[in-house]
Amino acid sequence: MMRRLVFVLIFIASTLFAQAQKLYDETADWKQQVETALQSAQRQNKHLLVQFGGNWCKWCLRFNEFVNSDAEIKQLVDSNFVVLHLDYKKDEQLLSFTDFADRFGFPILIIYDKQGRRLHTQSTDLLEKGESYDKEKVLRVFKNWTPDAVSGKLRRK
Repeated sequence: MMRRLVFVLIFIASTLFAQAQKLYDETADWKQQVETALQSAQRQNKHLLVQFGGNWCKWCLRFNEFVNSDAEIKQLVDSNFVVLHLDYKKDEQLLSFTDFADRFGFPILIIYDKQGRRLHTQSTDLLEKGESYDKEKVLRVFKNWTPDAVSGKLRRK
């Protein structure tokens, strides 16, 4: 009886924890999310990095964990981008905003400048390595699309 109670309590706690840990807000108004993120990007003089996907996508969760668990990548992203995890929906306006990026699979990285102009769309399957991601490839994408890189400040000599 006691084991069953402990099992039930652990199951309930893990279910509640999993629900509280959702990366993508499935109920949010995506237009409002984008507007808020762009305002933040403008204030901070950063680009907007949209990770387009969903809580149902193991590779989306894996990419987020990969970025946040590597100090070098996290510092680069935090210094140059406002990050928005935008939940995929079959909404024509949303899909048009992403230039129909759902054609690539998930997650998709879409980089916008602070005015909301799309600069780059990156299919993350090209960044995979085994059951994770290739650090050098991920760093290269992020470094190539920072505000300084796009402005010409980081040109090759």
